[in-house]
Amino acid sequence: MNWYAGAIPAFIALIFIVLSQIAKGETLQDQGWRVDNVPKAFFLLVPPMLLGAVVLLMIGWLCGSLRMGAIILDFRLIWTFLALFIWGLTQQYPLQAFINRRAQMIWGTGTASVVFTAAVFASLHFPNTGLMAATFFGGLMWAYVYQRTPNLWLLALSHALMTSVLVLTAPYAVLHRLRVGYNYFR
Repeated sequence: MNWYAGAIPAFIALIFIVLSQIAKGETLQDQGWRVDNVPKAFFLLVPPMLLGAVVLLMIGWLCGSLRMGAIILDFRLIWTFLALFIWGLTQQYPLQAFINRRAQMIWGTGTASVVFTAAVFASLHFPNTGLMAATFFGGLMWAYVYQRTPNLWLLALSHALMTSVLVLTAPYAVLHRLRVGYNYFR
């Protein structure tokens, strides 16, 4: 299947999101395109990220799937991490600046809207159950932090870091090559 088969609906969704944000009068700062709250977002993200990394390292150690030797400090690593950051940003923007904000309009700030946002994020990784579990827990963390300190830049950085840890620790059988949707069966 050609890449644009998925790009066309994604572009239409993006237009819908942007028009909705304009209609609601949401500023870029409201959405989380800001840097004034970096320290607060950083300190909210670090503890759950460290806990998640420790859990993933333990899983990797117990399953014999640690791949820390795969890390080679070169330009490929930098480009890969940059790509992960951009991929994280393209996921965090609609998830947080649209879905999370709309969930808060319905249920308010707190548990219901955080869990809903995380469940939506996990469901987008169907049918890869291992990835769905990982993204649910990541989604809980990111939705919680976003509600307290909306900062898409740090959420994307966290997304890239946690994806890297997941790929370097989780068994390949659990990750199923990070494939989702119809690609899962290829």
